[in-house]
Amino acid sequence: MLIWVNGTFGVGKTHTVAELHRRLPGSLVVDPEHVGYGMQKAVPPSYCPDFQEFVSWRTGVVEVLDLILRRHDGHVLVPMTVTDPRYFAETVGELRRIGHDVRHVALLAAPETVIARLAGRGLGGGRLADAVGLRHLALRREQWAVERVVPNLERLRAPEFAQHVATDHLTVPQAAERVAASCAVELAASDAGPLRRAVRRLVTTREHLRSR
Repeated sequence: MLIWVNGTFGVGKTHTVAELHRRLPGSLVVDPEHVGYGMQKAVPPSYCPDFQEFVSWRTGVVEVLDLILRRHDGHVLVPMTVTDPRYFAETVGELRRIGHDVRHVALLAAPETVIARLAGRGLGGGRLADAVGLRHLALRREQWAVERVVPNLERLRAPEFAQHVATDHLTVPQAAERVAASCAVELAASDAGPLRRAVRRLVTTREHLRSR
């Protein structure tokens, strides 16, 4: 089974998938962004588009995931923002068409919740960003993502992007549990208290930012 966790930038896809990975023995995380970043590096920055505009990105994602799904016995976990219905049909829809069991869940939250999370990326949380006076600087760094929060959330509320999980008042383990329940998947018990969860969030965020 492939579990595709969708959502606007900063809503918590990476952390939710990391939690699923920890609690689903034998699971594998595959991030289609890595395919896109490689394509972006191949063209001059002055006219580098959103990599999802490349037909070869969409077909390449399907090819890579098809190969992995045919060879891997465990769950395959994909954290990836796709809000254009056409691109969604050419990736998630195409994987389903060729016979794979693809479960899709879109994480939602209020725009202010997502923006607070973006402000706290790399600092351990939005409250810490406010406390040390770095919120404005952090949001400037995340301007591209901030500008897309509202339109992405509006698109993802459409029926074709169901299932939906509202994450405003959920911890990362709770969000992962909601995703798993919507996919009829049973998770191992969480082994982390608040401090360990905070450390894991920080480590996961830094690893994700370094890969961009």
